[in-house]
Amino acid sequence: MGRIAFLVAAEGIERVELTEPWKAVEDAGHEPVLVSPDSGEVQTFNHLTAADKLPVDEVVADVSVDEFAALVLPGGVANPDALRTDAKAVAFVKDFVASGKPVAAICHAPWTLIEADVVRGRTLTSWPSLQTDLRNAGANWVDQEVATDENLITSRNPDDLPAFSEALLKALG
Repeated sequence: MGRIAFLVAAEGIERVELTEPWKAVEDAGHEPVLVSPDSGEVQTFNHLTAADKLPVDEVVADVSVDEFAALVLPGGVANPDALRTDAKAVAFVKDFVASGKPVAAICHAPWTLIEADVVRGRTLTSWPSLQTDLRNAGANWVDQEVATDENLITSRNPDDLPAFSEALLKALG
């Protein structure tokens, strides 16, 4: 089974959008790996309330797309907003999408896809407030629990996590 990269910033990660897909890939026999721009710990949140701190497994500058079978981008507002300002994280996302391997992004995470300039001509969903950003970046935004366009898998919010995780596992085979 493959290693699955979960790319997150230091804080602002919506806890359930990290932990639920993590458990799904782990239960399916894959190895989830927490990747971040910096070593140490990351801070998850239950919406706006601080939740668990989790240890970083790998630093994004030290990893390669070749090491992973898929990439998961959890949401939260601050998390993708911080990731899209980190050149190495954005390059990793861009390279991952170009590889053709599955890239799954939920809620606000498509902001990082926009920054990587990989949404043009693609159909995605997201938290509703991102629809204008996605359309302005050339994407076709749809309001549905999961949208799969080639190797991009997107969902709107935590309520969509079962469909999101199912689509990710299906893409992994």
